[in-house]
Amino acid sequence: MQASSRWSPPGGTLGTIVDEAAERARTLLRDHGPRLAAALRDAPRPTSLAAALRSDSVGVLAEVKRRSPSKGDIAPALDPVEQASAYRDGGAAGVSILTEPRHFGGSGDDLAAVRASVRLPLLKKDFHVEAIQLVEARVLGASAALLIARALHPDRLVALVDEGRALGLELLVEVRDEDELETAIRSKATMIGVNNRDLETLVIDPATCDRLIPLIPADVVAVAESGVQTRADVERYATIGADAVLVGSVLSASADPRQATRAITGVSRRTRGRG
Repeated sequence: MQASSRWSPPGGTLGTIVDEAAERARTLLRDHGPRLAAALRDAPRPTSLAAALRSDSVGVLAEVKRRSPSKGDIAPALDPVEQASAYRDGGAAGVSILTEPRHFGGSGDDLAAVRASVRLPLLKKDFHVEAIQLVEARVLGASAALLIARALHPDRLVALVDEGRALGLELLVEVRDEDELETAIRSKATMIGVNNRDLETLVIDPATCDRLIPLIPADVVAVAESGVQTRADVERYATIGADAVLVGSVLSASADPRQATRAITGVSRRTRGRG
């Protein structure tokens, strides 16, 4: 495939985090591989995040985030269960839990704690580069896990979507250009996210969603990511066909996350034309 021949390993901030994630994955497999494989056999099948995000309204995927490379500390003392409960009460369709430890201040324990207390589908948001991380996601109780197209060779991305599907895990495949979108469609992902932020430079370009979301097939959940702060932002993404928005920093930093979530829910969803 032409996109495969053009791919090169990521640089900048993303490249650093991906290298660290690969090392974490090796450690996870070495130290916990057999335990996770055994626990997987008893892990209950999760509810569908894709189904939850597609309703008459634009679904809000609300994120639990303590810090980020672009903003630094956002809410370092954030309690994940309290935060996710507020999102639920505010009408969120699902919760994204950042589990990357060094740059985002998260952990798998955050996801497990939320899973035990909040009955919403959960996205494990991390830099997943190996299948063992997807096994861990299922064992922790995630409904879905993030795969970043820029972080993975296209053939590896397709393989990981297949492996996740075999585990009973949904994948949100994140893209930033037409080649990555083509690969995501080829992978038969049920959810495709378009990230306005370039994770290598951390620069946001709102036109990225405007350009790519209308190209996502109508039977795939299209998620707008990065830069969503107000109801007007959600309404704008609704006009280009987004089924859902992923909202992180503005909700995690809010003094009243329940009300902040409520303020951006209930925006009517429009159907995209491409099938």
